[in-house]
Amino acid sequence: MNIVVCLKQVPGTTEVKIDPQTNTLIRQGIKNITNPFDTYALEEGVRLKERYGGKVIALTMGPPQAEVMLREAITVGADEAILLSDRAFAGADTLATAWTLAGAMAKIGAYDLIICGRQTVDGDTGQVAPELAEMLGLPFVAYASKIEEIANGRMCLQRMVEEGHEVIETPLPAVLSVVKEINVPRLPSLRGMTRAKSAKIPVWTAADLGIDPAAVGLSGSATKVVKIFFPQRVHHGEVLQGDLSAQVDSLIEKLRETKVI
Repeated sequence: MNIVVCLKQVPGTTEVKIDPQTNTLIRQGIKNITNPFDTYALEEGVRLKERYGGKVIALTMGPPQAEVMLREAITVGADEAILLSDRAFAGADTLATAWTLAGAMAKIGAYDLIICGRQTVDGDTGQVAPELAEMLGLPFVAYASKIEEIANGRMCLQRMVEEGHEVIETPLPAVLSVVKEINVPRLPSLRGMTRAKSAKIPVWTAADLGIDPAAVGLSGSATKVVKIFFPQRVHHGEVLQGDLSAQVDSLIEKLRETKVI
C-alpha cells in the first residue's frame, strides 16, 4: 500500500512579520516546525504501512529549508520524502498549492491513499485537502478519526461530526484529512534518525512537474491578500462608586448609553 502524506512547515512562533509588498509571511529568521495537525497524518500513514505493508512518502511544498522537516518525517517512519521547491511556488494560496501538489501526485504515479492534516496553524483554512481531491478526481473524507479496515480496494473509517461519529466506506485511492483524535504521534527512533541522515531527498521544480509557472505561486493564486494589519484594541476601564444599588443603576445607565440594552 503506497501512502503519500502531505506536510507543511509553519512558523513556530506567533511573532510573525509581514512583507508589505507581497502581504505574505516573512519566514527568514523564524524557527519553523512541522504543522502540528500534519504530525497526526504522518503517524497514521506509518501505522497503516505497519498494518498493510507498502511505503510512506512524505511530501511538502516549501523553501529549501523544509528539507529539515522531511528528514524529521523519516525519523518517525516515512520511507521516502520529496521536496517541491521553486521560486515560482512562492506566495501560493490554497488553490495554487493544491495544484502544485496535484502535479507532484501525477509524477509520483502509483498511490493508494493521500493523508493530510485537518488544517494548518498559519492559514487555518482546511482547504488544500479537498481541493487536491477535486483536482485528482478522488473521493475525499474530512475529519477522519479512525481507520477501521482496508480491504478489497475499499476503506472503512470513522469521521468526527458535531453529534459524534459517522462510519463511511470509500473506494481507494482517496484523500483524507485527519483530526488529532486519530492517534498519538510517536517519537523518533534511533534507526529512523540514522536513515534520515543519509536519505536522499529529491527536489522537484515546476519544470520537473510540467507545470506552467504562471499557474502556481502568487501569480496562479485565485485569491489575493489586499491588506494585512494588526487591529488596535482599546480598552477603557472604570470603577463604579457608591453602594451596590448605586453601582447597579450606574452600570445600567452606561449600558443604555452604549446601546447594549
